[in-house]
Amino acid sequence: MSKEPLLEVKGLKTYFYTKDSTIRAVDGVDLKIHPKEVVCIVGESGSGKSVTSLSVMGLISKTNGKIVDGEIIFDGKDLLEKSEAEMSELRGNEISMIFQEPMTALNPVLRIGDQMTEGYIRHYDVSKEEANQKAIEMLEFVSVPRAKEIMDEYPHQLSGGLRQRVMIAMMMMCDPKLLIADEPTTALDVTIQAQVLELMKEMSGDLNTAILLVTHDLGVVADMADHVVVMYAGQVVETTDADTLFEEALHPYTKGLMESIPSISEDKDRLYSIPGTVPHPANFPKGCRFANRCPIAEEQCFQKMPNLREIRPGHSVRCDLI
Repeated sequence: MSKEPLLEVKGLKTYFYTKDSTIRAVDGVDLKIHPKEVVCIVGESGSGKSVTSLSVMGLISKTNGKIVDGEIIFDGKDLLEKSEAEMSELRGNEISMIFQEPMTALNPVLRIGDQMTEGYIRHYDVSKEEANQKAIEMLEFVSVPRAKEIMDEYPHQLSGGLRQRVMIAMMMMCDPKLLIADEPTTALDVTIQAQVLELMKEMSGDLNTAILLVTHDLGVVADMADHVVVMYAGQVVETTDADTLFEEALHPYTKGLMESIPSISEDKDRLYSIPGTVPHPANFPKGCRFANRCPIAEEQCFQKMPNLREIRPGHSVRCDLI
């Protein structure tokens, strides 16, 4: 693995503004992804996972959202210093994104072929015929049946699994260096989920694509991740390699997530659930944001925000009691 990261996010803060409050959706996030590496961001809904990925893509709404601090270094260049025109050149070319529900990501009134070839023609200045051939090759790579015929069909004519495969093929058209996938298997049945994840593994291995995978599913993390970033209330609370996370998670929140996983080797009447709820991002508490749900919290935890600190090489935790 390359020593230099392909993507490095430093101190990222992305806020949204309402009439009465400031929503600190992402509040000081750091992460790194190296070429060919699969990094999973995991956490409950409202933890800031998706906003982090949208920030990297430069897709934060200018109407009520803003990246207020931090750096997003991609391939040695800070994306936050690029214009919208420059970001448009990067999107779909060097950085691609797969969204949670392909039916909303695909244009319902355009044929599959037109949607797949539009970006390729713009970035590579090739003929329509050459672009069509590339699109068919990509559809066949992701095991889409009747690839030539599907080029002339519309999204509503395809199943959810096929639409997601089409999205993956579309993102692969320009051989991106980085693929961001936001809950790419949530809307799919278990069999199709496994096939989509396998396709993404092939992308990482065969096409040297780095993947940032946003998920709440620890089963997906176990199957896919080289490295894991655990987020809670807009912050990273633990980050380490996948094996270490499952064998020796240290943060109380991460431990709670692990305990909530069903096991075929244990007979439980009820699965464990972390008590309480994630604090609202407009009203985060003064100290540790997990303190009011934490089984080991002490008085100091409610008064002082812990820093993310390295416990051992490659393993960092945001907790002063560890």
